[in-house]
Amino acid sequence: MISTRSKSGTTWMQMICALLIFQSPELPEPLPAMSPWLEQTIAPKDEVYERLAAQRHRRFIKTHTPLDGVPMDPRVTYVVVGRHPLDMAVSLYHMYDNLDGERFRALTRRPATATAPEPRPSLHDWLIAWIDRDVPHSDDLSSLPGAMWHLTDAWERHLCRPNVLLVHYDDLLADLAGEMRRIADALDITVPEHLWPALVDAATFGSMKSRADRLVPTAGGLLKDVTAFFRRGASGTGSEVLTEEELARYDRRAHELAPADLLRWLHRRPGDLPR
Repeated sequence: MISTRSKSGTTWMQMICALLIFQSPELPEPLPAMSPWLEQTIAPKDEVYERLAAQRHRRFIKTHTPLDGVPMDPRVTYVVVGRHPLDMAVSLYHMYDNLDGERFRALTRRPATATAPEPRPSLHDWLIAWIDRDVPHSDDLSSLPGAMWHLTDAWERHLCRPNVLLVHYDDLLADLAGEMRRIADALDITVPEHLWPALVDAATFGSMKSRADRLVPTAGGLLKDVTAFFRRGASGTGSEVLTEEELARYDRRAHELAPADLLRWLHRRPGDLPR
């Protein structure tokens, strides 16, 4: 079970799991078909359950639900990816630009608004508002309180449950091959040594972007451009647009919402702390 916040490495982790399970860069089906987003309401749930029941390979399921909303089973490995919340927020900002608003309203049966939408704020202004927004985590899991709730819950579980694995987005950037080996060990998957180079290459940002039509969740035609789903895949994008004072403002807010040990892991540079 892959449990992440949106724009925190969900598709990346799905791809890594697929490569480890099938041990080939050539996947038998498009990634969203093999690894469905469990709580997405576009496809009827019975259809999703039937597709999962028919699978004979090891299942790897996507969810954006924190683990406190997921049944915990000792037979299941739960993989939670953490990304610096500011980087996640920047990626969310750009993802919203890539959503087809009319299509979204049609799928969710929301009425069209009579007035033209207000101009979108700049990335800087939107990010400041995102930092300051005080909302119950359950009302908006993509908010800063929502992201911190998701990660805090996973952090506390991984300290006492061997089947909860935390992966840092920056570690995937810094040492993809090493992290894929660590994930394989956690999943009890043995990969022949000669296969590793091709599998790691297939999980790189450039390789995944070139195969966006088979990897990106495109249900309902919500995205204007599937290739734009893979925008930069970088770290530090949030810090680039904020001043030192604004970064300190974020830091104070983060410490109100999450424990210090989690924040040291979440905000660290790759390799600073043991995993």
